[in-house]
Amino acid sequence: MIRDSIEIDCRVEDAFAYLEQLERHGEWQAEIVSTTVLTEGPVRGGTRVREIRRIGGRERDSSYEITEHDPPHKHSFRGITGLITPVGAVTLEPVGRSRTRVSIEFNLIGHGVGRLLAPLARRAARKSVIDSQRRFKAELERGEPHAGQSGQEPAHATRG
Repeated sequence: MIRDSIEIDCRVEDAFAYLEQLERHGEWQAEIVSTTVLTEGPVRGGTRVREIRRIGGRERDSSYEITEHDPPHKHSFRGITGLITPVGAVTLEPVGRSRTRVSIEFNLIGHGVGRLLAPLARRAARKSVIDSQRRFKAELERGEPHAGQSGQEPAHATRG
């Protein structure tokens, strides 16, 4: 299990609003090549996302489903493709009036032969998760619009 926590200088509502913009995860997760939200409507439990990630020098389908969506406090997910799938949760809690603690619990579960590879994948993912947390913080503290204010999606994102 990978666990990390970071404090960000922004309100919990703003941090969660950025987190739930699934098409923008590539702004702070370097491995993401493209994102397509497959479910119509707002993000909720059951929302499915097709995500292509560069892992080990190769592009892989890392599709997942949102399992819990409780704005502005918790966002959980589980992978739905591959020999090794992620299961995790991001929780946000206010720290005073204008700071947020963002915590992630993340695990990679091996299926079939993936059980043999999962420990190696977890070790590689640990640094990636921590780096992503730091980039998430930097994006939010930069002060640019994140809560859907820009009205534009990044070029690598599509809605299905």
